[in-house]
Amino acid sequence: MRRTIYALAATLLALAGTQGALAQDMTFFITSVGLGNGGDLGGLEGADAHCQALAESAGEGDKTWRAYLGTEREGGRGIDARSRIGEGPWHNADGDLIAENLDQLHVSPNMFASTGLDENGNRVNARGDQPNKHDILTGSMADGTAFFPDDADHTCNNWTSSSDGSAQVGHHDRHGGGNTSWNSAHASRSCSQEDLQATGGDGLFYCFAAD
Repeated sequence: MRRTIYALAATLLALAGTQGALAQDMTFFITSVGLGNGGDLGGLEGADAHCQALAESAGEGDKTWRAYLGTEREGGRGIDARSRIGEGPWHNADGDLIAENLDQLHVSPNMFASTGLDENGNRVNARGDQPNKHDILTGSMADGTAFFPDDADHTCNNWTSSSDGSAQVGHHDRHGGGNTSWNSAHASRSCSQEDLQATGGDGLFYCFAAD
């Protein structure tokens, strides 16, 4: 009888834990699809609208969604990606905690192939999958801030180019090229859809609930 009670208690605790995880609202996802036009996302406004539309399709449209993207400007630094996404915490569609706050997000996030899910809770193709889609557009340095002015393009002309230029990308699976950065692994070959796909991307980006 005592063993039965212990077993029942353990089952109830397990169920409570599962319900707790399920109760966490989704506040982070990787876009399941890009806009299909390379690095031209329609600027930050277009990228934010894409995040919002995908969130609404997943039943999470009651939040304000923002794309994790930085910008550039001549003679100074542009908009920081980290400044656009609120303060956290952020959970994926499965209820897994990605980060409690901005500091944790940029130092030790729970960002891996198993947790970097899309808005529907599906795993995003990573290194070793066909096709590989682990290159995620960010235009950001590793600390989430905008690049210092230089001669390079890090944001596909502030997310309006689908040909010339380049974008800084991260690896959501934390693998590839000896760089484990989720948000600033390397520059893309160009801003065309074809070149993004050829080097392990698909024009996907991160979306965070900012409120």
